[in-house]
Amino acid sequence: MRTRTDFRIFVEPQEGASYEAQLRFAQAAEELGFEGFFRSDHYLRMGAGDGLPGPTDAWTTLAGLARETKRIRLGTLMTSATFRLPGVLAVQVAQVDAMSGGRIELGLGAGWYREEHDAYGIPFPERRFDRLEEQLAVITGIWATPPGETFDFAGEHYRLTDCPALPKPVQSRMPVIIGGTGARRTPALAARYATEFNLPFVSVERTRELADGAREAAIAIGRPPGDVLCSNAVFTCVGRDGGEFARRAERTGRDVAALRADGLVGSPAEVVERIGRFQEAGTRRFYLQLADLDDLDHLELIASQVVPQFG
Repeated sequence: MRTRTDFRIFVEPQEGASYEAQLRFAQAAEELGFEGFFRSDHYLRMGAGDGLPGPTDAWTTLAGLARETKRIRLGTLMTSATFRLPGVLAVQVAQVDAMSGGRIELGLGAGWYREEHDAYGIPFPERRFDRLEEQLAVITGIWATPPGETFDFAGEHYRLTDCPALPKPVQSRMPVIIGGTGARRTPALAARYATEFNLPFVSVERTRELADGAREAAIAIGRPPGDVLCSNAVFTCVGRDGGEFARRAERTGRDVAALRADGLVGSPAEVVERIGRFQEAGTRRFYLQLADLDDLDHLELIASQVVPQFG
């Protein structure tokens, strides 16, 4: 038995998935014992294909899932800071947390995909990282303000005056996830605001470097280095044998051979070995990116032959 690790499912519905498909996948993941179900926050498909039936809004979807699941944790990797004003997002997340009974986590990023902003008329400002930093200050400040008091903020990009700082999340400390591969500013931001630092689609070697950087950033501000959990988002494709793996890999439409360096691909034994290497580099939680939301057998295979190896 290897070191205990959390396994969460991560999906990209903008590639073509209805709310019903996401619900079915989330409920199956919950029944099979996965710790969380997380989704991207995008409005435009990336690459070839029609993306039918069209995009679904992340927080509208999570509100529905909050009422139709019971145990599994729910959240975003990552909500784009360009899509929502921080005060409004604080209200949305707190409300969905209440709807779920305290199972929501906010992954928040600066936003990067210019084409979807152009497609849906969303402004794509400069200095997005500076805006992200102010958003984090506003959102966490609203949640931390004691009931009966107001919250004020005067930044370069956002100003709040006499905000009632309501509603409050159910959770006394709302989990906040910050992710990225920057060597300096992102780990520093995670050390200041996050409960989790997520590393998206990077190698074991790069994971080790970034995890070390996050620990150093925490120490620099007097925070215990283990207080910020390090996680990886990892493309995942598993098959019981070579034939099943090849068929499943072909359906993803990706060059799986090129993803072997950074992903969890192959037989269950190969994936278990690979997870162990990420663990040694500092990973304590995995977001398994699965491409086919109709492939419930894929979920069952991972749940029965991979997850039990890690407690």
